[in-house]
Amino acid sequence: MRGGPSVLGIVLAGGEGKRLMPLTADRAKPAVTFGGTYRLVDFVLSNLVNGDILRNCVLTQYKSHSLDRHVTTTWRMSSLLGNYVTPVPAQQRLGPRWYLGSADAILQSLNLVHDEQPDYIAVFGADHVYRMDPRQMLQRHIESGAGVTVAGIRVPRGQASSFGVITPASDGARIERFLEKPADPPGLPGDPGRVFASMGNYVFTAKVLVDALHRDAEDEGSVHDMGGSIVPMLTESGVAQVYDFDDNHVPGETPHEHGYWRDVGTLDTYYDAHMDLISEQPQFSLHNRRWPVYTHPGQLPPARFVAGGIAGESIVSAGCLIRGQVTRSVLSPGVVVEEGAVVQGSVLHDNVRVGRGAVVRGAILDKNVDVPPGATIGVNPGRDQQLYTVSKNGVIALGKGQVVS
Repeated sequence: MRGGPSVLGIVLAGGEGKRLMPLTADRAKPAVTFGGTYRLVDFVLSNLVNGDILRNCVLTQYKSHSLDRHVTTTWRMSSLLGNYVTPVPAQQRLGPRWYLGSADAILQSLNLVHDEQPDYIAVFGADHVYRMDPRQMLQRHIESGAGVTVAGIRVPRGQASSFGVITPASDGARIERFLEKPADPPGLPGDPGRVFASMGNYVFTAKVLVDALHRDAEDEGSVHDMGGSIVPMLTESGVAQVYDFDDNHVPGETPHEHGYWRDVGTLDTYYDAHMDLISEQPQFSLHNRRWPVYTHPGQLPPARFVAGGIAGESIVSAGCLIRGQVTRSVLSPGVVVEEGAVVQGSVLHDNVRVGRGAVVRGAILDKNVDVPPGATIGVNPGRDQQLYTVSKNGVIALGKGQVVS
């Protein structure tokens, strides 16, 4: 922030993403395609850059090649102004071991902090779909004098076991208790059916974070995780506060988009988030020019619709060739839907081909999947269960290049 406090962004992008298999069989979760042309990591990086946090390190670990390549080739900032987005693979600076957790990942990368000497550090997760202006959260943190500010969002109590849960003090700001993925958390005062869930976004005063990481490293019983270790430690010290995501307002957002945030950690939530994009008034619009989501679109020709090909309530990316019928679907670049083929309620990644007369319903097809002429996916549930990955809610998923019978 030019003329303001010095802020370093650290994006945690090292998770395996096991619950998104088979989409993560060959890539890190933040590198998974979303919305046709984007990668999941593009959403957090766009928020940081739009919010004038222009020096960012992306900590990577598992199956990171495509993620490292995407960040390196897409996120090129002005070196004249000293701005950058750089991938930082696991370097084993503290011994021959991988990261033990998200806190250990930052501990092993403290050379980045020492080099930059920031006043504040924004530690954000890499695999959520949302818009957020981090400047507003940073300003609240500075005004409060807290050691850490945790972004929180209200979610139904039944979903609490997937998140860190925040219990605010009577002032509504200081965190009284922080529970990581509790089975039976207390509801909010006056709203017992909901809890304050951590979004995995934190703003730290730099010295507070560095000191906490060193103390955590000396605790042999710690899980060395930001939500499981560092935030509870600072909560006990009385220096943690919550930032209500509902207070965040992004330029250009519509009223029904306000507060949209999705953790796309499972096939079902990943699929549902895509369906949020395609209605007449989408719950999350990719067309906000005042707060754009950046990516590298590639050098491809426009999409073509020929031989009576049609698409409705869908996103169709560049390079697609549509001869068949597409409804309520999201198509990445280079998808081909042949004559007589039907694609309904599906997410097709790069270069998927759906052959003549084939049917694809309620499916996620990773890149380079070739559906032969006349084949069906999403028509015979019993057969799909035998051949493919099927989610709890019935979404069918095929991995990169998987053969269709």
